Amino acid sequence: MAFLRHTAHKLSRGYKIPMSRRRKENKALGRNFGKPFGLAMFFVLVFALVYNLFIVNSDSLTPGDNEIIVAFLDVGQGDSILIWSRDNAVLIDGGEFARRDTVLRFLREAGITRLCYVIATHPHSDHIGGLVAVLSRLEVGQVLMPDVVHTTETFENFLAVIENNRISVTIPEPGQRYTAGIIDFTVLAPFLGHRNLNDASIVLRLQHGDTSFLFAGDMEAAGERMLLASGHNLYSDVLKVGHHGSRTSTTEAFLDAVAPVAAVIQVGENNRFGHPHSDVLERLYERGIAVYRTDLIGPVIMATNGERVVLLD
Repeated sequence: MAFLRHTAHKLSRGYKIPMSRRRKENKALGRNFGKPFGLAMFFVLVFALVYNLFIVNSDSLTPGDNEIIVAFLDVGQGDSILIWSRDNAVLIDGGEFARRDTVLRFLREAGITRLCYVIATHPHSDHIGGLVAVLSRLEVGQVLMPDVVHTTETFENFLAVIENNRISVTIPEPGQRYTAGIIDFTVLAPFLGHRNLNDASIVLRLQHGDTSFLFAGDMEAAGERMLLASGHNLYSDVLKVGHHGSRTSTTEAFLDAVAPVAAVIQVGENNRFGHPHSDVLERLYERGIAVYRTDLIGPVIMATNGERVVLLD
């Protein structure tokens, strides 16, 4: 993988911003997030990234001692996100079953043979289909999933592979914290009573030092309102946009609470749903949030050392 693709528009917060200043500067920084630099600035930024920031081995995607990589995989119209440090790894969703090889290949290229946690945000096939293969072939410490069911063959296969491989299952509750070495995340949702499977999505917030990521699953407006009312800290540097950029998610109030500098939309090219919807994109752009879409640029890979977040390839 070429380490410096997208170097000209790395996460513009390539330096530490004191926490007390971040909210004030968030929008201004976001406006510079995806803008091209001049050639001179390009090489200055390359130098700063390689020598002054932190180094990730791009050939094997091996993080350093205090580094975490977050990869938003390109699985078409679905979600799959891999989080890993030097010693531990967590997988959120696995895309459709038809895209299982994409997930397995990326795990292999990253040198990952064991997953501490596999998180099935909710039982729709575009999130759990590929997990059937992952759970069959890799060692998995624990599966986290919401307390909901789905009457599909994909969901039945998912449950069967968990049982056949005797994998421990936990139904997490909001506020519970999980760690795997330096990987530290808190479950923020779902809450009881959702009839809509999308609103039953597990929502996670990953915190590493002064940096943070929010993974919204397919949560829609009703779930977002409950999340806002919960009082949980949602503020995050990077937002995985809910429900592939559907207009049913990413409400203005929710987006303002998260206040991200960057947003990632996992979505299939020319998908039949018309995702991402133009009104969601408008909400993001008018707040100066840099948008990265897997249908346009393929997998979106970011790294953090707890002080800065950069975009890799």
